[in-house]
Amino acid sequence: MKILLTTLNAKYIHLNLAIRLLYDLNKKNDGLQWKEFTIKEPKDEIADYCKAFDVVCFSCYIWNITQTLEVAKKIKALNPSTKILLGGPEVSYDWQDVIALNEVDFIITGEGEIPFQLFLENYPNIAAVPNLVNKKDGEIVYHKKELQFDLSLYANTNPYANESTKDLYNKVLYIETSRGCPYKCEFCLASLDNIVRYLPIDHIKNNLLYLMQHGRVIKFLDRTFNVKKDFTIDMFQFMLDNHRSENVFQFEITADIVHADIIKFIEEKVPKGLFRFEIGIQTVNQKANLEVSRKQNFDKTRSIIKQLQNKIEMHLDLIVGLPLDYFEDVKYSFEEVFKIFAPELQLGFLKFLKGTPVRYKYAEHNFEFDEKPPYQIIRSKYLSADELLQITQLEHALEIYWNKKRCLNTLKYVTANYSIFDFLGGLGKYFGTVKDYHKFTLQDVYEIIFQFAQNNYADDKVLQQLIAIDYFLHHPVRPKVLFVQELEKKEQQNIMQQFKLNHHKYRHIMFAVDFDVEQFFENGIAIPTTTNNLIMQFSGVEKPTFIFHQKLMTV
Repeated sequence: MKILLTTLNAKYIHLNLAIRLLYDLNKKNDGLQWKEFTIKEPKDEIADYCKAFDVVCFSCYIWNITQTLEVAKKIKALNPSTKILLGGPEVSYDWQDVIALNEVDFIITGEGEIPFQLFLENYPNIAAVPNLVNKKDGEIVYHKKELQFDLSLYANTNPYANESTKDLYNKVLYIETSRGCPYKCEFCLASLDNIVRYLPIDHIKNNLLYLMQHGRVIKFLDRTFNVKKDFTIDMFQFMLDNHRSENVFQFEITADIVHADIIKFIEEKVPKGLFRFEIGIQTVNQKANLEVSRKQNFDKTRSIIKQLQNKIEMHLDLIVGLPLDYFEDVKYSFEEVFKIFAPELQLGFLKFLKGTPVRYKYAEHNFEFDEKPPYQIIRSKYLSADELLQITQLEHALEIYWNKKRCLNTLKYVTANYSIFDFLGGLGKYFGTVKDYHKFTLQDVYEIIFQFAQNNYADDKVLQQLIAIDYFLHHPVRPKVLFVQELEKKEQQNIMQQFKLNHHKYRHIMFAVDFDVEQFFENGIAIPTTTNNLIMQFSGVEKPTFIFHQKLMTV
């Protein structure tokens, strides 16, 4: 019997750990194979590959369930005798409509190791397989059983050893050290398993060492990596002792419980840029937090982030749409979190995942959400559809201008002088009237924000000059001069001679500004000055530099 473990990843750089784990545990089964696809690959080609198997087993998530079911339907059209088995978080809850589809034969709910092994060992006699949903004589049969896989059985296994090492370097490599989460946030599937179980430490370290040797970016799947202080420090030390220069490690961290010993360890030992922390702040509104059974001390969270941000690259998350979070609450949360100036701030929208309490309690808050994945909020008693649209427009601007690092200085200036929420909201709305949010040129990005600033902040010359500076900073090669007027040629020549600039090796842009640029880059404050001249030097290779008082300055 030929059985295929497969999935449709969101992107080529992503990998699926689940099918690798299941394959590694069961690879003695001669008929078992595994292969990954992406959601953007032609579905006919995926189905054509899968049709030769007796059973095709898909790992299902909110980002691939729609495409997975389309492929399953095509497989059945090509070979009706091929059986389709689904597993994963997207089909572990509220699976009734999915199993009713003609193209779906089996569903495994919950943790898959034990049911999948028994399925392989007993197929087609599946009556004894726990947590398996199937159809028999027109009826739905579900063999539900509470069980947990013994994670110690992962000792001496390596889910990445069954593939070419050359394929690992340019992909995000996932590893888990534990399962379960101690918290009960009602919008999160992890809240359904509050018992934290750890994999064998030798297994963790051996696999991590393998990934460090053959890969680059390694992401831990643990919901809260810093639950146990001693374990966290031990793992950090192991990474420091064995990592290669190109390695980067990503963790989900609960910031307000980071132990003082972990902070001290990072400050004293961890080199800058090696670790990335993903921190879910979600909202600053304590009423909203408590309503979804979430505890958080934002003041402590902010304090710890600021203590570590010179060493750790921070990725912060907010969720729009939580119960009791009105429009003004969202605005306040966004502005308070944006002031931290994390390299990436993700503004997500509440999703009503199958199995989560927030989905089952939707009526209490007049929630309306899309019935199709990813089940995103449409409106509630706290946020209207129009308000959610405004925040969506803001999110587009946030992604284009901040997360893509195209206007960092401009937005820091806006934060200090205006409402960054209102600015990005207005910018996002204006952008959508000019260009498609997902189809534009780099020049479009800067021309749109400059026009928006002229239309809405006409008297603020510093804002407009900072947009020009951000535009120039994004080009190692001297670009077309936009948004400012270059100095007269004769004045440029005088400056070239005064500063002894090498016009053979470098290219320069010189223009007048109305604030002290050097002070702005040093302390973030735009101090007005009598008009002075700014010199930017382009090497054609590296980020452009500024010349102040006959010395270079890189920002």
